Amino acid sequence: MKIVVTIVGQDRVGIIAMVSTILAENNINILNINQNILDGFFNMVMIADMTFSKMALKDLQQFLKEKGKAIGLDIKVQHEGIFQSMHQI
Repeated sequence: MKIVVTIVGQDRVGIIAMVSTILAENNINILNINQNILDGFFNMVMIADMTFSKMALKDLQQFLKEKGKAIGLDIKVQHEGIFQSMHQI
């Protein structure tokens, strides 16, 4: 299953490292990363494959949400199909 991870907040050292480490520890493969930083504001969209992960999507969503909140970031994880449906014109 492919997922979309979005991260928004103030830029700081280690955002990508934190998220990619959590994904790697849970056998989730990063397929694509797109990030922008504008006036200190960090925005990233990551596509990942969690086919071989033993962690449930719901658990990953909660875990990353809490990790992000602890450092002032909004981190959301969605099933790719839901993300695409929400962003169709």
